[in-house]
Order: sequence, then C-alpha cells, then structure tokens
Amino acid sequence: MTTLTVDIENEKDLPVLKEILSRFGLSYRVTDAPLLNKDGEQLYKKLKKSFAEIKDWEAGNSKLQDAREAVKQIEAELNNGI
Repeated sequence: MTTLTVDIENEKDLPVLKEILSRFGLSYRVTDAPLLNKDGEQLYKKLKKSFAEIKDWEAGNSKLQDAREAVKQIEAELNNGI
C-alpha cells in the first residue's frame, strides 16, 4: 500500500478532490492542520522563509551572509524570546 499526502490550501478544492478519489475507488482520510499559536505561526513563517533562502542559495541565486553576523542575529532573536 502507498500513502499520498496532499496539502490543500484552497478549501474549495476539497470536495472536488474527494469526488475524484471516490470515483477511482481510492480510500482517503481528511485531517485538518493543527492551528498554531501566535509564536508558533511566527516561527513557522521564519522557517519557511529560511528554507526558501536555502533553495535560492543552492540554485546560485543568492549569497549567504557572514557567519558571525548570522550568529549575532540568532542570539538577538533568542534574547527577544523568539
């Protein structure tokens, strides 16, 4: 058995996708993503941005900042409770 996980951002697409899966005779389970608190949402957005920056760097589209500056920035954020 193989499992396929799909993230659906537009809730209007869900009924259509459920119908398609049913017509193909495929079983499925719908789960809602857990809601994040304000700090969790902020952290999620920062991580998402970081991964996008990593992909840009890997593709040669950007340069990384100096490691000392990066550490200073991380320490500053940690001191602010983030």
